[in-house]
Amino acid sequence: MGVKTKFYIVAAEALPDIFIKVAEAKGMMQSGEAGTVGEATRRVGISRSAFYKYKDAVQPFNNMKAGHIITFYTMLKDNPGVLSNVLAIFAGSGANILTINQSIPTNGCAAVTISAETSDMEISLEELIGRASSLDGVVRFEILAG
Repeated sequence: MGVKTKFYIVAAEALPDIFIKVAEAKGMMQSGEAGTVGEATRRVGISRSAFYKYKDAVQPFNNMKAGHIITFYTMLKDNPGVLSNVLAIFAGSGANILTINQSIPTNGCAAVTISAETSDMEISLEELIGRASSLDGVVRFEILAG
């Protein structure tokens, strides 16, 4: 029986510098900013061997989530239009909402879960979260599962 790979979400600030540089080099290759592995690794300041050692293990969060169904959890104030404004952020991002579940408001707030297909999003997950979090009436907005 094979060993199952575990994944962790870790803040970039907590990672060793080599992982960040590998991700940067991969990004340069994917965007066409660097034409070869050698060029990308030179530009970020790592060796080619370090790149090849970690390239399959390092993946930016938004790249890992592309093409997946993600469930978001949000706590919203019980005010008219708050949920509608959150859904407008999803609509503007290109995400396809699959389910919405809302609790009955208590103490002036309602818990809402939103599941969405993210493969056609035109903005990053970080940007979607930032936009939704900054709306009036949004107390909390985060990824629950993906």
